[in-house]
Amino acid sequence: MSRESLQNTACTALEMGKAWMNPISSTLSLVVESEGYEQYRQAVDSGDGVILLAPHLSNWEIFGFYACDEVAATFMYQPPRRAAMDRLLKEVRSRSGVALAPTNRRGVAQLLSALQRGEMVGVLPDQVPADSSGEFAPFFGEPAFTMTLISKLAQRTGARIFCGFAQRLPRGRGFRAIFREADPAIASAELLESVTALNRTVEQCVELAPSQYQWEYKRFRRRPDNSEYY
Repeated sequence: MSRESLQNTACTALEMGKAWMNPISSTLSLVVESEGYEQYRQAVDSGDGVILLAPHLSNWEIFGFYACDEVAATFMYQPPRRAAMDRLLKEVRSRSGVALAPTNRRGVAQLLSALQRGEMVGVLPDQVPADSSGEFAPFFGEPAFTMTLISKLAQRTGARIFCGFAQRLPRGRGFRAIFREADPAIASAELLESVTALNRTVEQCVELAPSQYQWEYKRFRRRPDNSEYY
């Protein structure tokens, strides 16, 4: 599994150029199968607002383009430190008309406004949040500092929540886009219950393709005793 994980990490890195630079139609054609897409689109088309969770699983760039095709969408992203890289990300990710919201108060306001308009917003749910924006909850049996943003957006808007990813198929056959409705407990008013359900939702997707998860991302670097490891 370690070998497969490293192979998939290399695949994701090598695929980024193709996903970013090729025409949108070419990127979309890489998705040759789908699961749960109809339910996701029905929720989007209802106009009640949808929160889409896109964890660091397989190629999240390809999944994002597919999920946002012909959909009014706003995706939250972490602006890189280098201005040139930030400009590149904004250029390539907004090609299909997707609005980008930075990980700050202004970005949160963008997400809330989009949901209130009945649109879709996308979030990477397994990013390590800022100190004031997270709670510890179990993730594969280990305490992980987990964002509370999704819990709060769900409480304020009543939006439906889906989780998904583009599963890499063997022998270069392309990708299967998988969409699953999230654990309903994410909408709980009890914050710990909500963030635990968020992590459980991500776990269920990772279990479909464990070697395609980006285990190299330091998901557990924050510890409950306020220490960090690197």
